[in-house]
Amino acid sequence: MLPYTEPFLFVDEIISVSDENIAGNYTFSKDAFFYKGHFKNYPVTPGVILTECMAQIGLVCFGIYLLKDENVSEKSTFALSSTEIDFYLPVFPGEKVTVISEKIYFRFQKLKCKVKLLNAKDEIVATGTISGMILKRE
Repeated sequence: MLPYTEPFLFVDEIISVSDENIAGNYTFSKDAFFYKGHFKNYPVTPGVILTECMAQIGLVCFGIYLLKDENVSEKSTFALSSTEIDFYLPVFPGEKVTVISEKIYFRFQKLKCKVKLLNAKDEIVATGTISGMILKRE
């Protein structure tokens, strides 16, 4: 039900999900399009892409799960409404990351979560809050 496809899909696996939290992971391909120009001779995953990965797993996948009892269809879309993310470590091509998201609140079709992004060494790459809503398209 995710509204994304390659090359803008940043979810490989959902590890766990409940009404309170979700965890999932993604491995950044060494030949991803955004490494070609970010940074010259020293490719690093852009923060906006890390934020998108956190949003896809920690907000959209979580929202789909939380709305499992409602009529969510392919005519539904998800809109990111706010982010506040702090970055601590870089993510390089080929790295696997894990997103852990905890629900702050979910009401009136709006979900707000506390998220963190971990690298394969379980080091914190980024933390913050992210929120969004489900919109029904006609």
